[in-house]
Amino acid sequence: MQIFLARNNVQAGPYQLEQLNIMLASGEVLLDDLMWHEGLAQWQRVGDLTNNQTVYRPTSANTPEVNDSIINNVTVFPEDTNKAKDDKSVSLDRLYGKPERPKNVKADMTTNRHQTPHNNVSLNKSTLKKAVADNDKVVGNVVLAPIMSRVLATALNGLLYILAILPLVMALTKMDVDYTKFQNIQDMDAAYQYSMSLMESLPSSTLMMSQVMVFGLFALQLVFITMRGQSLGKLITGIRVVDQTTHRLPSFIKLIGTRTLLLFIIYNLLFSFTSFLGFVIIAIHYYMASKSPENIGWHDKLAKTLVVKADSSQLVKKIKI
Repeated sequence: MQIFLARNNVQAGPYQLEQLNIMLASGEVLLDDLMWHEGLAQWQRVGDLTNNQTVYRPTSANTPEVNDSIINNVTVFPEDTNKAKDDKSVSLDRLYGKPERPKNVKADMTTNRHQTPHNNVSLNKSTLKKAVADNDKVVGNVVLAPIMSRVLATALNGLLYILAILPLVMALTKMDVDYTKFQNIQDMDAAYQYSMSLMESLPSSTLMMSQVMVFGLFALQLVFITMRGQSLGKLITGIRVVDQTTHRLPSFIKLIGTRTLLLFIIYNLLFSFTSFLGFVIIAIHYYMASKSPENIGWHDKLAKTLVVKADSSQLVKKIKI
């Protein structure tokens, strides 16, 4: 089903039913907006079709007859008498009491209801401010982040971590490290004891500097993730994590508990066993995302989130009614 919406001279669509219900739940679509889809004889108020609920379930039972008070019961202007007798269209400029636009600008949405609109315009003017490229994927009022932007963000986060532990790495390169101690996965206790002995051999100033840089990086990452849904890598690449349903910042549990701390533990364990295994799991995640219509990998399935191009409207909290 293709659903078209209109508000204050702006037409939006087509949308799918699922997208409409998401926008209704988030408050982007209002009950006083107009809606039309195949099977309706005329544009209707959204609230009349949903029984003033924030969910639309189109059935033959709840599809009302044409509501003349919305479209047809308006003042007839003299120049409209030259139209065909069966043309009951009304300019939305006049419907909303605004000056008529030039004739070469399509203002009458009722006469265009059987055509696919040329512009997919969001009803919320604060959304989709950034230009949408031809190859961008749009879901509701958000633009999905390209896979390569997400890969780059992950690489940048990894680079920042390497820079944080650089003093420690530089100090270890000057020591005679027996790397075979870390290759025996079955004897992890011996590997741990050997790593602790290495740490004790390092200068205390080097250890302190490394600890300050690492914990400082983690603290900074957590602040940006909590407040903006962006790690430093995502901040640099202009992408953000949002909730799959509301398209706004996810809950703290989803964002920090599931998507950040849990993933940190998982990948820390994987890279502890073997770095190759960790990179394989990351590759699987992005492969799944590239094959998904909404760029959803296993990280996103786990936390029920989307990674999208960052927009300031995503930071606005949903107004409680």
